[in-house]
Amino acid sequence: PIPNPVLTFEQAFQHYPEILDEIYKQQFTQPSPIQSQAWPILLSGEDLIGIAQTGTGKTLAFLLPALIHIDGQTIPRDQREGPTVLILAPTRELALQIEKEVSKYQYKDIKSVCLYGGGDRKEQIEVIAKGVDIVIATPGRLNDLVVTGHLNIINFSYIVLDEADRMLDMGFEPQIRKSLFDVRPDRQTVMTSATWPIGVRRLVEIYMKDPIQVNVGSLDLAAVHTVTQKIMFVEQDDKEAALLEFITSMEPTDKVIIFCGKKATATHITTELC
Repeated sequence: PIPNPVLTFEQAFQHYPEILDEIYKQQFTQPSPIQSQAWPILLSGEDLIGIAQTGTGKTLAFLLPALIHIDGQTIPRDQREGPTVLILAPTRELALQIEKEVSKYQYKDIKSVCLYGGGDRKEQIEVIAKGVDIVIATPGRLNDLVVTGHLNIINFSYIVLDEADRMLDMGFEPQIRKSLFDVRPDRQTVMTSATWPIGVRRLVEIYMKDPIQVNVGSLDLAAVHTVTQKIMFVEQDDKEAALLEFITSMEPTDKVIIFCGKKATATHITTELC
């Protein structure tokens, strides 16, 4: 049977008072839809597919059960062959964002490392050597450190493929397959995705066992027909000027949402153009 959703943090973590204390520190009021459904499923040890957009609270949906999973290991930390939790993310920005979330929760002295291309490889290897519980990584750097023997994946028993559809869009499937080839078969696996294409379903068949799927919102990603869409083709160097021209042409009562590919871009637009 599928576990019932929870309506409060207390329902989800009544047996984990230290987790509740950490949640209270963040001053959250109630679980988001993905959290209320994901927590009971993951805490019961089931595999989970979460179809949800960014900004729905999905990171916390898989992170808090991961902390509890680490604490529940029977082998003492200093006797384990390697880290326990692996969180794969498509981009450096998302990996760093997840690491920032992890760092907010001071639970049982759990340690993490963020592995991504462009970061200091030597420093990343040194952190791994000192011992970590959680590895947050992009597929390329993970594959590099696994193949060269700097990271032992044999002990990973809780694996998250975050934004799996984006990882496939970026061509990371070969690295994912190669890196996870030797991961233990009794692992618990979580996969999040904003869409549900054939490639993601193929990954589910390979890496997951009888997963429970949770959909937040609609799987139909067709554009809303009442919205008029206009596309402007602009050279990279001209984008900022075009955006500024658009903003200055707005009426005082107009409202606009600007979506950015990176947090740094959003910050730049906020400080320089608005």
